[in-house]
Amino acid sequence: MHLTAPATARPARSRTRDADGMAVASFILGLLGLLVFNVFLGPTAIVLAAASLWRGTGRKGRAYLGMGLGVADLLVLLAFIQMDSTLSWSF
Repeated sequence: MHLTAPATARPARSRTRDADGMAVASFILGLLGLLVFNVFLGPTAIVLAAASLWRGTGRKGRAYLGMGLGVADLLVLLAFIQMDSTLSWSF
């Protein structure tokens, strides 16, 4: 008697589509992170971009842009921390 469902492999097309979605999400989150919540959105964009590249996305340029914007988010945060000496910043 088997209590678990048989393991089925996901089709390659679904896996690629998931990776493409992560590449687009990393780009959008990296872009938003330049404006708000860069302490959270920057690392999230970097992780999503790395995961999508590892899974073999068809949108490599979008993933690299997301990773670059995630790094830029962290650099902007670091610059504001150096100027204000606080973790939050305001205008």
